[in-house]
Amino acid sequence: MNEIFVYGAGLAGCEAAYQIAQRGLKVRLFEMKPQKKSPAHTSDLFAELVCSNSLRSAQIFNAVGLLKEEMRRLDSLILKAADATRVEAGASLAVDRTAFSGYITDAVRSHPNIVVEEKEITSFDTKDSSRIQVIATGPLTSPALSEYLGSFLGHPYLSFFDASAPIVDAQSIDHDRVYALSRYGKGEASYLNCPFSKEEYEIFYDALIHAEEAKLHDFDRDLKVFEGCMPVEVMAKRGVDTLRFGPMKPVGLPDPKTGRDPYAVVQLRRENNSMTMYNLVGFQTHLTIPEQKRVFSLIPGLENAVFLRYGVMHRNTFIDSPRLLTNTYSMRSHPNLFFAGQMTGVEGYVESASSGLLAGINAAHLALGKEPLVFPQQTVIGSLAAYISDPNVSDFQPMNANFGLVAPPETRIKGGKRARYDYLAQRALDYFDRFAQGSDQADHHITSDKEQA
Repeated sequence: MNEIFVYGAGLAGCEAAYQIAQRGLKVRLFEMKPQKKSPAHTSDLFAELVCSNSLRSAQIFNAVGLLKEEMRRLDSLILKAADATRVEAGASLAVDRTAFSGYITDAVRSHPNIVVEEKEITSFDTKDSSRIQVIATGPLTSPALSEYLGSFLGHPYLSFFDASAPIVDAQSIDHDRVYALSRYGKGEASYLNCPFSKEEYEIFYDALIHAEEAKLHDFDRDLKVFEGCMPVEVMAKRGVDTLRFGPMKPVGLPDPKTGRDPYAVVQLRRENNSMTMYNLVGFQTHLTIPEQKRVFSLIPGLENAVFLRYGVMHRNTFIDSPRLLTNTYSMRSHPNLFFAGQMTGVEGYVESASSGLLAGINAAHLALGKEPLVFPQQTVIGSLAAYISDPNVSDFQPMNANFGLVAPPETRIKGGKRARYDYLAQRALDYFDRFAQGSDQADHHITSDKEQA
C-alpha cells in the first residue's frame, strides 16, 4: 500500500501523522522548516506554539477542558506532550513551549512508520484517487501553496489577523509591586498580577489607544480579525472599560496589600517550568516595537521589564469548510483528500489538534477499508466536526470549542449553568467509556493501540 501523505508538521499535522502511523500504516510527512519559515515561526521544531503557551482550561466542565479529556482517551500525541511538559497555570493547561515541541518532534521523527521529508510543497496530486493525503499546512500556509489551494478549491479564502503577546524576563519584573495569585484562588498561585489604581489605569489606557500600530506591509487591508485574537489596542478602542471587563478584569484577584480587588489587573503567565519567562495574558498586539516597550512599561511592576519577545501579528487563512468538507474532515468532492487544523475553521491549539486527530483516524480508516469514524454532537470533538461541515452555516467564522456547539441535554437540568455543563461533560465521557468498550461505532484499533501502549 502506498504511503499516506501528510503536509505540515504543526499540531494538526503531527497528530494526524501519529494517528495514521499508530494504525500500522506508513506516513510521509512533509514540512518546509527549517529550509523555510513563515514570519511567525522561529523554531526548527515541529508543533511550534507561535502565540500563547496556554492550551486554556484544564477543567472538564469547560468545553475545551472536556475536549482535552476526549483526546486523551483517543491516545492524542499532543495531549501526551502537553501533560509531560506542563507548567503551573492554575486551572489552565500551559506548557513549556520548547519542551512541548521537542517532545512531539522526537515522537514523530522516531516513529518507525513515519518518514519526514523537509521540503516546501507548492501543490499536490488531486487526480489520483488511490493516494490519500492530509493537508494540514495551517493558517500560515506558504504563499505558493495558498495560491494553489485557492485555485484548486474554487472557493475564496477567508482571512483574518492573529496576534501574539509579549514575553518578559522574570528577573526584570518588580516583585514588590506584583503578587502571585490565580483567579478566585483556583489551583497553585501560578500567575503574577500587576495591579492598577484608577489613575494608573487611565494613564495606561490613554497611552495604549494613541500608540502607533505597526504597518502591515504584506497583509490585505480588508482582512478580518478573529474575536479571540483581538489585539489589545483594538479592543481598548471599543471603550474605556472594555479591558476591565476583558483581559484586565480584576475580579477574584484581591491585592494582599489591601485585601481588595484592584481597579484593573494585568496577569503574567509562566512560559516555562523554570519560571524565567512570563507572557502578558490577553495582550496580543501589533503595536510597533518601540511603542510596545513604552506603553507596556506603564504596567505596574513592568516599569523596567526586559522584553524577550515582542508581540507580533501575522496572517491566518481558513477555507470555506461548510461548502468543502464533511464531518470526517474529508473533501466532499475528493474523499481521499483530508484537511486538518486551523485552516478548517477550528480556532485554537487544542481544537486544531483534535481536527488532526480525527482526520488522521479517518485517513487510516479509508486506507484500511473501514467505515469513517464520526463522533456524535454529544462530544466536543464531534460538535466541532459538525460545525465546520454544516452547509447551513452561511457566514462561516473560526470557532473555539464551546458548549453552544454541543447537543443540548435531553431533559432540563436543574442547578444552573455549572450543573448543565457538568451533565454535558459526564454524558460525553460516558460515551467514550462505551466507545472504548467496542460499542457505539467503536474503532477497535484504538482499543488495541491503547492495550499495546
